Formats: sequence, structure tokens, C-alpha cells
Amino acid sequence: MVGTPIGNLEDLSPRALGTLRAAAAIVAEDTRRTRALLAHFGVGGKALIALDAHASEARVDSVLRRLAAGERVALVTDAGMPGVSDPGARLVRAARDAGVAVEVLPGPSAVTAAAALSGLVEGPFVFAGFLPRKGGARRDALARVAGSAWPVVLFEAKGRLEETLRELAALAPDRRACVCRELTKLHEEVVEGRLAELAALGREWLGELTVVVAPRAEATGAAAELAAGEDLDALATRLLAAGRSPKDAAAELAAAGGIPRRDAYERVLRAREASPPGAREASPPGARARR
Repeated sequence: MVGTPIGNLEDLSPRALGTLRAAAAIVAEDTRRTRALLAHFGVGGKALIALDAHASEARVDSVLRRLAAGERVALVTDAGMPGVSDPGARLVRAARDAGVAVEVLPGPSAVTAAAALSGLVEGPFVFAGFLPRKGGARRDALARVAGSAWPVVLFEAKGRLEETLRELAALAPDRRACVCRELTKLHEEVVEGRLAELAALGREWLGELTVVVAPRAEATGAAAELAAGEDLDALATRLLAAGRSPKDAAAELAAAGGIPRRDAYERVLRAREASPPGAREASPPGARARR
């Protein structure tokens, strides 16, 4: 597995270049981009094998036969470390299942580059990949990003970023975020600000895009107690015992745990059913850019 550059071709490591030169075959999601990379470094005479998300089992088996015959095969992707939002993991699993040794050559990654460049990540963070495009799965994913107590790094397509920023701003308008565009390339750009400010830009986003969303503000109330070690089910029980209505308890639970409101409501209902009869009677109380 060879990590290829995310933009600037000079980021290809000497070890990676040596491995590509020594390989008998190179597997890539898009052989056109890989061919351009090889041409830049004067590497020729390699069998190029396309392996995209729609590749047949026969295509995977053809690579396994090469490996079984003793050939050295390099797996690369269009840009960045293999195995993230691409079909590379499928070949890795098949190779391991066949008893083939798999070696990794770490390389550039838009995930870690954006995390470092944003200034919003100081410890643990969540990588969300590409968000679902529509429906309940998308709403749930957006709720998790907005409710996360850790910074979140995600990818987005140029035609969908404006909508994603608007939807996130509706959930957490004051949360700081950073849009990293065309990392390591000639037109690298970082646009930062509150989600509401970024959503209001109304600009056209072009190129490869990685977004970093700051963590939820310091937890208070229910969220603080959850962070101190209380699990979600225990928190649901305690909120009901304190007199919250199921609806209000679900809202607090969703915000504290960074989970969809629907999931939180189901937890609250389960907690209410498991509570002693007397406990169920409670009533609720009253953007700047830099290049």
C-alpha cells in the first residue's frame, strides 16, 4: 500500500517512489491519474490495473493470482493514503485472506493535513469521511457532527459543500470551522470562521475539499456530567427523575451525547419503562480566508 501525494507530486517519498519502480504491477482506483504520477517521475513499463468501487470479483482474483505467482504489487489511490473513501480496503482484505503479506508505506493524507492546518484539533478527533447524501442517514450524520465533543474532520464534494455548511449552521451556527481547499496545490486556501459565517458566503467551492469543525463548546449541565463518566442510559434515567418530560430529556440527551434526537428519545422511553412507577409521574419544569 503506497501513500501517494494529495496534490503536490513532490510529496511522494523516496521509499514510495522506489517501491513503485520495483513493482511488477500497480493497482489504482483511477489509472489515468496514476499514469500521470508515474510519468512525472519517469516510471514506465508497469502493468496498471483499475480497481474501483464497481470492480468485479474476477478483477480482484486477477490481482491475487499475480501475488500468488510471486509478483510484487503496489496499491495506490488517486490522492492520499489508500483505504479512505476508496475501494483499496477490499483488496487488502482479500490479500490477507489469501495469506499474502501486506506492507504499508505511510504517505500524505488530507485528513491529518487539514487537522493540523485548521488549528482546531489539539487531541482526539473524529474522521467522518463523506456524509450520506440524503434522508435520515444524512440527518443523523449531521446531528452527530454538530453534537460532537471532539473536532470532526470530513470530506465533501464541491457541489454539495454549500448545502452541508448551511445544514450544519442550522444546528450549530456559532461553532468554528475551517474549509481547507486544494491542500498542497498551487491554489491552496483555508477559509475559517463560524459555521453561520461560512454558510453565508454563498461562494462557489472548487477543488478537493476537507472541512474541520471545532468541538462542541465546553460541556455544562447534562453534557458535563456525561463527560465525567455517566453513560447515556443512566443520564436518561436521571433526567426523567429530575422531572424532565420525555421530549425535553431526549433533547438534552441528544445534545450531551451527540446522537440523533430519535435515538435519544428511544433511550428515554426505555429508561421510563425501566423506572420505578413513582418515578414516572414527574412533570417537566418550567469567515476569514488565508492562502
